[in-house]
Amino acid sequence: MDAVNEPPEGPAPGTVSVVIVDDHGIFRAGLRAALGPAIRVLGEAATVEEAETVIDGVRPDVVLLDVHLPGGRGGGGAEVIHRCTRRGVPSRFLALSVSDSAEDVVAVIRAGARGYVTKTISGPEITDAVQRIASGDAVFSPRLAGFVLDAFGTASVAVDDELDRLSARELEVMRLIARGYSYKETAKELFISVKTVETHVSAVLRKLQLSSRHELTRWATERRLL
Repeated sequence: MDAVNEPPEGPAPGTVSVVIVDDHGIFRAGLRAALGPAIRVLGEAATVEEAETVIDGVRPDVVLLDVHLPGGRGGGGAEVIHRCTRRGVPSRFLALSVSDSAEDVVAVIRAGARGYVTKTISGPEITDAVQRIASGDAVFSPRLAGFVLDAFGTASVAVDDELDRLSARELEVMRLIARGYSYKETAKELFISVKTVETHVSAVLRKLQLSSRHELTRWATERRLL
């Protein structure tokens, strides 16, 4: 596990922060070197447990995540996503793996990854993919996109359309409230006031055409967003 100290002056405008999770140190070093100057690496991890600790500690914009990792309960990258999601970590996940099997792709996307690319990707391509994931896009290596469409059909498009109605902060609040957090706990987690949480919840319910937080929890559960 390797956490990287942030520069005291803070990130340069337009940079995207990442954590690299892979159990091969040589690959992590190569990936770090291949990323463009607009990508700022905050830390690295090699196991499920290390990944959870580092990601929760620095909360990067994007996590570059291998699918097969030692540790945990054998769930690999998908387990990392589940653990971080339960902690309310707002980072987006991009799977980066040698595997191009439909099973691996579908498992990590169901867990919540926003994209999946293979390790044959070039430095400029992975830099572009990270920036696109950070901005809210979904990114897949060409032949892998078909696996996602086969597994999720048009439902995944509908979910994306619904989520596009929410701002980034509303999405964070929605996920915490849907997981059972109280307004006070949500406010503490996101460093905002309870009144602001109430305002965001009202906006979320209105935009999703729901009438209560119980309906919100059911809505999020049915769409595998928790």
